[in-house]
Amino acid sequence: MTMTAPTPAPPAEASPERGARLVDRVFKMRELAILLVFLVMIGVTQAGNSEFLSEQGIKDLLLNATILVLVATGQALVVITRNVDLSVGSTLGISAFAAGLYLQDGGSGLVAVLLAVAIGIGFGLLNGLLVSLGQVPALVVTLGMMYVIRGIDSIWVGSRQITAADLPDGFNDFGSGGLGAVPWLALIALVVLVATAYYLKQFSSGRELYALGSNPEAARLAGIPVRRRTLVAYTVCGALAGLAGAMYLARFGNVDSATGTGYELTVVSAVVVGGVVFTGGSGSVYGAALGALLLTSIGSVLPALGVSSVWVLAINGTLLLLAIAVDRVVALRVASALKKRNARNG
Repeated sequence: MTMTAPTPAPPAEASPERGARLVDRVFKMRELAILLVFLVMIGVTQAGNSEFLSEQGIKDLLLNATILVLVATGQALVVITRNVDLSVGSTLGISAFAAGLYLQDGGSGLVAVLLAVAIGIGFGLLNGLLVSLGQVPALVVTLGMMYVIRGIDSIWVGSRQITAADLPDGFNDFGSGGLGAVPWLALIALVVLVATAYYLKQFSSGRELYALGSNPEAARLAGIPVRRRTLVAYTVCGALAGLAGAMYLARFGNVDSATGTGYELTVVSAVVVGGVVFTGGSGSVYGAALGALLLTSIGSVLPALGVSSVWVLAINGTLLLLAIAVDRVVALRVASALKKRNARNG
């Protein structure tokens, strides 16, 4: 009698792929939820203060968010790889002063911006080398770099201060100008945001950042150049922090040795609130930008409603804790869903 071998059951789809898609859907819903909260908050504020969404009001809202959106975009790349950069605030400050000093001496605005970006690239590259090649924990490296840069900035700047009167009129006008209610600075931030999101989605090197953040050892075994990708993430993060420094100078026209102090914590909060998981591998730069927009808008909404601005930090901290709690709940539910699917598929 001829025995026919049973047809093997089709292999179940790999759990990591199913998990990645499930997590992706969850965090897209979270980004939509953040957008909804933002729109409701703006709507309530407009109902209580009819002047809030005037042309100047919208312009101020966008300008307040622009710098944080830029730095949060770079920070998101680093956090996606399961790392962090706590030196972005110091990089922003020293880049802004360098650009201002160059402009004060009669330099051109474009070269000043390029100078700020180059300084950011230098510090980002140094962070990336220490983390990727030196195998030093990112928290330790960037915390130390934060103090090093701040120390250099304090010694170099001293008691000096750059004001708008020291800068060319064209540079100041660019910082406050725009197309109607949309500032030039916001358009630059939008271009950077869209370009970064496109890179993460369409380029294999961008998608590899997620694989690296999900499981560094598995990424290494799969042939992904882990050190190179980490180095790129930190370099881009530094470059965007430097660009943000130049935009800070154009926006406020006032830079001293304390510029950017404490900014790194606000950036990390924006990224985490925006759905980029602090343990890496999930989230998007659009979510980070929405988190930045939400946090900066709170500072504008409260005074418009007659609420003291001292509540801003408390609200930001609450949002951060809620975001971390949501991340934990999502992780547990995804793990549970995958176990059930695996059990059904044998």
